[in-house]
Amino acid sequence: MVHFNDDTELFAAMRNRLFTAVVGDILDTMGLQHQFLPPQIRALRDDMVAIGRAMPVLEADFFASTETGGHSPLGNKPFGLMFHALDSLKPHEIYVCSGASPRYAVWGELMSTRALKLKAAGAICDGYCRDTSGILALDFPTFCYGSYAQDQGPRGKVVDYAIPIEIGGIRIRPGDILFGDRDGVLVIPREAEREAITLALEKAETENKVRLAIEGGMSTVEAFERFGVM
Repeated sequence: MVHFNDDTELFAAMRNRLFTAVVGDILDTMGLQHQFLPPQIRALRDDMVAIGRAMPVLEADFFASTETGGHSPLGNKPFGLMFHALDSLKPHEIYVCSGASPRYAVWGELMSTRALKLKAAGAICDGYCRDTSGILALDFPTFCYGSYAQDQGPRGKVVDYAIPIEIGGIRIRPGDILFGDRDGVLVIPREAEREAITLALEKAETENKVRLAIEGGMSTVEAFERFGVM
């Protein structure tokens, strides 16, 4: 097994040597065959890469920014716990949110500015972002359905954070590794990460050998028989 001293080393190795497809292939062989988030969650710009530990955030639709009555103390709290969730981000963490209907943006430029200050690794949204030009100017890795300017303020709130959530039936727990690139977003469960990343690094090296062999004229049949990957 490959050993890394800390997440800084681990994530640097992943960024330099891996991509989501090769890690996803390894997870398949480990029996973890449903780890990619739905394909509509895409990088805001194709060259963006997000690698970090999940800090899950639970959204919910609310139909007023402040409202008296009801039984939840969040009813009269604008944005609910969103600012608390954002301020809780730690270095290498990714703000990942789900639970809201896709009728408004759940991420924006000012949130990206704060996340950058906290050395967070990105944002992954089961929904839309806004202030897209500002996010792109900040070069903050953001994965979402796309851009849509309608505000969350009178329409939704964060109701909890640092708890397990699901996106497209894929469970995301605090501390799981999230890996996003132009081909999608992958959830790597914490208990599987060491084996998965070790095997993915080996597979990536083998794929390079396959590429060179095919470039040299080897058939795909022979290459697969010799190397066992494609």
